[in-house]
Amino acid sequence: MLALVLALAASALAQNSVLRPAELPTGRVIPTVTCVQDATESYALYLPSAYTPDRAWPVIFAFDPGGRGQNGVDRYQAAAEQYGFIVAGSNNSRNGRPAGKAIESMTGDVIARFHVDSRRMYTAGMSGGARVAMSIALSSTKVAGVMASSAGYPDGQLRKSLRFPVFATAGTEDFNHLEMRQVDAALTTPHHLAIFEGPHVWLSSALAIEAVEWMEVQAMKSGIKPRDDRELDQLFATRTAAAAAATNDKDAFLALQSIVTDFDGLKDVTTFAARLAALAKDKSVREALKKEREEDEREMRILDEVRSAEDRLDTNNPATRAETLQELRRRWKSLSEQAKAPEDSLDRRLARRVLSSLSASVMSNDADYLSIVREFRTGRGGRP
Repeated sequence: MLALVLALAASALAQNSVLRPAELPTGRVIPTVTCVQDATESYALYLPSAYTPDRAWPVIFAFDPGGRGQNGVDRYQAAAEQYGFIVAGSNNSRNGRPAGKAIESMTGDVIARFHVDSRRMYTAGMSGGARVAMSIALSSTKVAGVMASSAGYPDGQLRKSLRFPVFATAGTEDFNHLEMRQVDAALTTPHHLAIFEGPHVWLSSALAIEAVEWMEVQAMKSGIKPRDDRELDQLFATRTAAAAAATNDKDAFLALQSIVTDFDGLKDVTTFAARLAALAKDKSVREALKKEREEDEREMRILDEVRSAEDRLDTNNPATRAETLQELRRRWKSLSEQAKAPEDSLDRRLARRVLSSLSASVMSNDADYLSIVREFRTGRGGRP
């Protein structure tokens, strides 16, 4: 179904518009636009102030895990106004519900109403909505890029390469932080991962601007957007200034690596490449990157050990079951204590991520174990 959704919707681009875009105001978020072909479907919408139907406009189709379309539109509104994007957020696509109808209704309605650039249709989403955004891009050749917040692939399978670029985000206490780092580590095609201070939430408006700016560079690099030297100079200056402001060599290395990768062929990056090569040999940088990988491995190991213990509960041996419950209680209690630590630290962040992940994915029906979970479980942000 998803493979056909944008292909079917995009066919409307070759037809005359059936609706009148003048009916909808520009420059402000509209919480509910009812789809003409199906009144049970709707979406939130933002049209940039400068919108006119006499030229094609890029569009972002956004998906929220709870079907709150305005969440995504609000986050991308400032970026859309600055860079001239239409943003539409489905009010019907949500976790636990088939997304095909919501996707088809929203994309078809937007394309019929407005003059959309068929080469620059993007998807964005948060958590389960990010998986919807990824699903569309994986099954359609019509998606120019994906902005995925706090979740990756719908099937959980890592990819080495993708047809489309990906801008991913995750919070430091996000239970999908590890997943997004794994997506980042595996990909070799254009991608960027931005980590922010916080839990499992939509990216901020400021970070959404960074996401759209990154997509603008990718679009010029691939040729789907004409080269705009003024915009390119401004984006390059912003990125190089951020790299110069890095407070440690590891962060400077990552910023320079991104600049060289993204702007190669668009700007002269020789000086930055030389600085990058020097930092790559720096012992402190190598150790910092190694420590991050080790933290990922530690997080995965803790999750695997707890889930393995959960599996051992299903036994006919009362002694083994009692020992396993004691082990699980020790682990949950230890994680809870670390998560409640008064000072921020890598251990506190990891504990909050792990607790949140375990709290959201308990599969056991064991009453005694569920009592332990209820005692120590946390909200999705991993916070006590």
